This record gives sequence, structure tokens and C-alpha cells, in this order.
Amino acid sequence: MNNLHPSTDLKPHQITPTGLDFLAPDKNHTVNVDHSILLYVESLSVAFEGFQAINDLNLYITDGELRCIIGPNGAGKTTMMDIITGKTAPDSGIVYFGQTIDLLKLDEPAIAQAGVGRKFQKPTVFEHLSVWHNLELAMAQKRNFWSLLHAKMTPEQRANIDEVLVLIGLKDQARKLAGTLSHGQKQWLEIGALLMQRPRLLLVDEPVAGMTHQEMDKTAELLRSLAGKHSVIVVEHDMEFVRNLSDGGKTVSVLHQGSILAEGTMAEVQNDDRVKQVYLGE
Repeated sequence: MNNLHPSTDLKPHQITPTGLDFLAPDKNHTVNVDHSILLYVESLSVAFEGFQAINDLNLYITDGELRCIIGPNGAGKTTMMDIITGKTAPDSGIVYFGQTIDLLKLDEPAIAQAGVGRKFQKPTVFEHLSVWHNLELAMAQKRNFWSLLHAKMTPEQRANIDEVLVLIGLKDQARKLAGTLSHGQKQWLEIGALLMQRPRLLLVDEPVAGMTHQEMDKTAELLRSLAGKHSVIVVEHDMEFVRNLSDGGKTVSVLHQGSILAEGTMAEVQNDDRVKQVYLGE
């Protein structure tokens, strides 16, 4: 294994969000990507009551990359995301955001503030608020519901919300209550709310579960549009969706028993005998 990770002697920088330009992550976030790698995961392990959920995991995500991660149930996908976002502490290993930010030394709010956003499988939108107000609440600044009742938005802030609405395909639904949206539209709204936080890295957990084929295609188009401005890690079980999303030679990682079993294009991992045996059942 090459020694790719930054020095563990370096200290994480203080992160302060500024500005509201949605279209790109906040470049004032102190994320050093001199080596083009945004996320370093090395020698990561964690066990729960004797079960080895993550086993010497090594994963590197480049700046602006769209990475798909697949694997059978129990492979460690959710635990991996829990560790990256500060929900679970590992037994050993390192997780760095850029060259200098040690995510294992930060709590969940600080990791989110540093520029790591996570979308869970089940959408969690405010169903009794409009689509617009859901995005307004998610805006990357210190706001709460009561302050929103009395605050006046600037033209720039309104423009930012409009841009997100167009991107997620909900411009015509802006005034509708979120609870009236279809399942797929709620997923897009939650992705939009995440984007309002201006993350550098997005972790997206099974975004197309329960979607129609048309909604799946739109979701793939949305996630592909985010790559470049953001790094995006998509964990998904639907192989047709992964084939669509990774089209063009994007890297697919196969997780098995808490470590990387194979990596490559979708065609390469599908033709890997180890993947056929443990994931595809062949």
C-alpha cells in the first residue's frame, strides 16, 4: 500500500462558512487538496460486539469525483459513512478531509461545517412547509424557523434558492407543500437542501430506492451534474442505476466484509470473479 495519507501530526483548521454562492462549495473552507485527493480513508477498522464491520478499509476520493460504492448487505457501507460523518468512532485508522483536516478529531456538526454533507436513504423534509421554505431553512447560515418569520431575504439569497430549484427540477413546485411531492421529488428536495449547505463532499445513501425509472434517470442526471463542483459518493444497491450513473468510466468500488474487494469501471468490477462470487451470486 502506498503511503498516500497526509501526516497525522497536522492539526485540523478552524472552519468558518462564509458567503452564499450555491453553485460551488465554499472555497474559504480550509481544505487542502494539493495532491488532488479530497477524502483519505486508511487502515480503518471498527468492530461491534465481536463483529468486524469495517476491516482495514482504504478508500481515496479525488476532488470533484463521482464515486459509486456497491456491496451486499452487511458489507459496511453505512458504517463507513457513519465514521466519515462523525456518528461512529473507529477502533483504528485515519480519515482526512484534504491534507490537513482530521475528521476523527471533529464532532458531527464540525464535520458538516467543514464541508461534508450526508443524505440518508429516507428523505427527511419538512412536509408541512413549502419546497421553497425547506431550502430557505437549509441555507448555509445561522438561521432558525422563528428568525425566518421576521427576516428579509436578500436578492442574492433568493437567486441561490432559485438556482437550486432549477437544478433539482422543482421550480414549478416551489410553493407546494413538501408533503405533497412524490417520493422521488422529496429525494431531490433533500439533495437540494443539502446543497444549500454548500458541501465540498456529498455522501448519498441509496437515493433511488422506491423511485420510478423516470425518476431514477433524473436522479442520475442530477448527481452527475454535481460532480466537478463537488465530490459525490453514492452508495446504491440498484445495479441498473449504478451502470447509468457510472457511465463514462467512473470508478465503482465494491465493499465486502468491511474492506474494498474490487475497484474499477462498472464493466471491470462486473467481470471480476471475486465480485461475481460474493456480490452477484455467480
